[in-house]
Amino acid sequence: MKRVIFVWVFISIILSCSSVVYAEDTIGVGRSGKIIRYFTKLTKSTQWQLVDEIKLNFCTYHTQGLVKVGDYFYLSAVEKIVPPRKFETPQGRYDRTPGKGVGYLFKFDPKGELISKVTLGEGTVYHPGGIDYDGQHIWVPVAEYRPNSASVIYRVDPETLEAVEVFRFKDHIGGIVRNTWDETLHGVSWGSRKMYTWKLNAQAGVVSFEGVLESTMKMNGSHYIDYQDCHFLADKYMLCGGLNKYTIPDFGQFAFGGLDLVDLNLQTAIHQIPVALWVNPTKPMTNNPFYFETYEDHLRFYFIPEDDKSTLYVYDALN
Repeated sequence: MKRVIFVWVFISIILSCSSVVYAEDTIGVGRSGKIIRYFTKLTKSTQWQLVDEIKLNFCTYHTQGLVKVGDYFYLSAVEKIVPPRKFETPQGRYDRTPGKGVGYLFKFDPKGELISKVTLGEGTVYHPGGIDYDGQHIWVPVAEYRPNSASVIYRVDPETLEAVEVFRFKDHIGGIVRNTWDETLHGVSWGSRKMYTWKLNAQAGVVSFEGVLESTMKMNGSHYIDYQDCHFLADKYMLCGGLNKYTIPDFGQFAFGGLDLVDLNLQTAIHQIPVALWVNPTKPMTNNPFYFETYEDHLRFYFIPEDDKSTLYVYDALN
C-alpha cells in the first residue's frame, strides 16, 4: 500500500507540472470537433471502463501504431531478429548498432483475425512507428531502430495494402500525421524530442507527394511522456499517446502513460491527461498503439500494449 501511495504522489507531481490552458477556438468541425470537445473534458479523475478484450490471433511482434478504417484495424509492428546493441561510446552520430528486423503493417477484423499484411522498409530501415489515416491513405514512417538515423515515409492504400514511398529523411521518425487542411506532414523523432513539419508541394491545386518541401523543427516542450502514436484532428491538432519510465529510489521502476492534445501550429500540448491503466507495472495501456472514436456521448479508445501475443483492449472514457 505504501508503494502505491508513493507512486501516485509522484504521478500527481508530474501532472501538476504539465498543466496547460485550453481555449476552445477554431477546433474544426464534425467528427474532429466532437472528439476534441470530449477529450478536453477528460481529467485525471476520468473513469476508464473496460468494454472488451479481443485476442489477436496472429503474432504481432513489437506493436507500434494503430488506426481503424471502417470495420477493420491496421497495426504497424516490428519483428526484431537481431536487437540493436549499444556501443560503449557513441560512434559518430550513433549510440548503437542498427540490428536486423522486418517491418509490418497488419490488417485485421473486429474478431482479431488477420486479413492481410505487407512488409515495409529496406535494409537497416525496418522499424515502423506510429501511423495515421487521412481519409484516403494510411501514413507509416519506417526508420532505423536507433536515434539520429534515417527514415522512409510511406502512404498505404487500406484496401490493397499497396505501399508508395513518399520521401526520405535523415532522422528517426517515430510517428507521423497528415494535416489535410493545410497540406503539411507532422512527425516526431525518437522519443518525440523533436517535432518536425514538412510542407507538401501543391501546384495548381494538386498536391504532389513527390514534392515535399523543406522541413522545420521545434523541440518538444512536453517531457513527462514520449509520444509513440499520433492521429490528426481538424483543423490544427493531433492527439498523441505514449509513456515514460521512471525510477523511484528504494521502490524500483514503473511506467506511466498518458494522452496529449497537441496544437500543430504552436507544436505544444494544450490538454494532457494521465491514463492510469496497466497490463503490468512496466507496461501501461498507452504502450505504443492506440486509436479512438466517438461512441454515444463519450470517447472509446483502443489499445494494443503487448507484444507477440497481443490483446486489443477497448475502453470507454467516462466523466
